[in-house]
Amino acid sequence: MRRKVLIIAYYWPPAGGPGVQRWLKFVKYLPEFNIEPIVFVPENANYPIIDTSLESEVSKDIEVIKFPINEPYKLAQFFSRKKANTISRGIINENKKQSLVEKLMLFIRGNFFIPDARVGWVGPSTEFLLKYISENNIETIVTTGPPHSLHLIGLNLKRKLGVKWLADFRDPWTTIGYHKQLKLAPSSQKKHKSLEKQVLATADQVIVTSFVTKKEFQQITKQPIEVITNGYDNEDSGPFEMDSKFTLSHIGSLLSKRNPEILWKVLSELITENKDFQQDFQLNLVGFISENVLQTIKKNSLTDYINEIGYVSHSESVKYQKKSQVLLLIEIDSENTKSIIPGKLFEYMVSNRPILAIGPKASDVERIIKETNTGSYFNYQDSESLKKSILELYMNYKKGILKSHPIGLQKYHRKSLTKRLSQLV
Repeated sequence: MRRKVLIIAYYWPPAGGPGVQRWLKFVKYLPEFNIEPIVFVPENANYPIIDTSLESEVSKDIEVIKFPINEPYKLAQFFSRKKANTISRGIINENKKQSLVEKLMLFIRGNFFIPDARVGWVGPSTEFLLKYISENNIETIVTTGPPHSLHLIGLNLKRKLGVKWLADFRDPWTTIGYHKQLKLAPSSQKKHKSLEKQVLATADQVIVTSFVTKKEFQQITKQPIEVITNGYDNEDSGPFEMDSKFTLSHIGSLLSKRNPEILWKVLSELITENKDFQQDFQLNLVGFISENVLQTIKKNSLTDYINEIGYVSHSESVKYQKKSQVLLLIEIDSENTKSIIPGKLFEYMVSNRPILAIGPKASDVERIIKETNTGSYFNYQDSESLKKSILELYMNYKKGILKSHPIGLQKYHRKSLTKRLSQLV
């Protein structure tokens, strides 16, 4: 008989973006390990990105419980729809002077909705699930955040019912990059820390996606912590032809702080110094690109080489990954981003295309890329090494031998990762 596990999540199809992929895939494979997943999600969530193509990946055999949610972003749209959607995506532009409305919205978001704007869902969801869990003989629950308010539902259910509780952190809580930008009062900062500590100390099992986050959380709790990264699945992108140009492609959002000026400068130099490179080069930008990034690209005389594609469905993004010559992975140069492992990294790794990554020193991304031999990693001071590497990649492209040579990828397959998860629940 299969064990029932209740999964409490916010992001679920038709939501798009990276937040939905992790548990969509776990739910897909859990039945193969004698576990029956039951998914509890918002009925009318205000998702900033929609990808209806993902709905086809949800098996009709999976029970999905949808429960109403009231979100303040809908009220905020009364004042400014664009700014509300921007903040709900976590896009906070520090390089641009913020308007009074933006400052006010951030202050309210940071100090009146702790830990986040979905906290109003905690109470009603707890009351509904107390009855549901008791009536359906569920012994194990999983909460996944962000939004980290969902962990408060787990905290309530653990305290009142004593169920086994796994708290899954796709991102850190109080050390995530944008946390410092929320204009938190000292009392709000203290409350965040207190809630984080309560969750980490009460959950039976903590799951994180990175080794750096595990080390960070071990300073807060003695509860067991397991690293289960994101991963890749078998994706059928349909027929495609490799790009004829020497394409460097970035898949996903490029926000203001994730602006690799070192890369734009190096590419500008290569175009000036190498006529063949100038004729062959193309920069593909697939996803949301901030105005600040576009202005920096323009400043480096790269505008004519851009193919700005915008947001596409997940299946389309996989196609772009597979047909591009080189895949770009960019992270903010910060101590707080060493733990961030973008979900696209694992899809990049199985695309058979070399990865060119730029980020902080000693990050988890650097560790994985080197371990799997899937590309090259540079920090923001490595301009000469970066330039040399791009030139080598270009020469291999000209010779028709440009590809990656990965090793040991199988452990990052979604099914392998789900097997590890099944041993915890």
